[in-house]
Amino acid sequence: MTPKHEKQEFVTVLVRDPRIQKEDSWHSYIDYEIFIHTNSICFTRKTSCVRRRYREFVWLRQRLQSNAVLIQLPELPSKTPFFNMNNPNHVDHRRQGLQEFLEKILQDALVLSNSRLHLFLQTQLSPEDMEACVSGQTKYSVADAIHSFASLNRRFPIEDEERKKGKSDADSDSESSSSGLGPSDDSISCGCKASPASEES
Repeated sequence: MTPKHEKQEFVTVLVRDPRIQKEDSWHSYIDYEIFIHTNSICFTRKTSCVRRRYREFVWLRQRLQSNAVLIQLPELPSKTPFFNMNNPNHVDHRRQGLQEFLEKILQDALVLSNSRLHLFLQTQLSPEDMEACVSGQTKYSVADAIHSFASLNRRFPIEDEERKKGKSDADSDSESSSSGLGPSDDSISCGCKASPASEES
């Protein structure tokens, strides 16, 4: 087989669907859907979808930078005191900046080898839980966490077909997770657009 017949690796990332989430009666924040589609061997799942907020991106960048001191990571869109979550232009400008950040870091082999990045993109674990998983303080591995999240949040046509074939198995698995990795009700309800469980809040 000649090189031109070999499959080119790709990683498509989309940051989309900003939604206002209520933290409590006084505080709200915006989270964004992160959709990944890839054929890269670096990824445990070839298609995934999670929701993340700005401060989680800040955490990710800090952790990646501390582990890759020889490279300068791209900047996130700046946090401004004038940001207004009810202003569509402000929200879309931040969304575009977050997408550009992910597009750039996903081109770097050193960054792609960082387990935190994969947990960030393919699970709904909190930063604290991601740190615990990466440092071996959990009963589950990084791959376990990603597979568990995917099995509880099947949202894509191919996976839906697989679920129909083995519906009885999927149903028994979806009620509980022995590893404690099941997302909270909030993370399910603010899932991806294609999810039947997704509802407007």
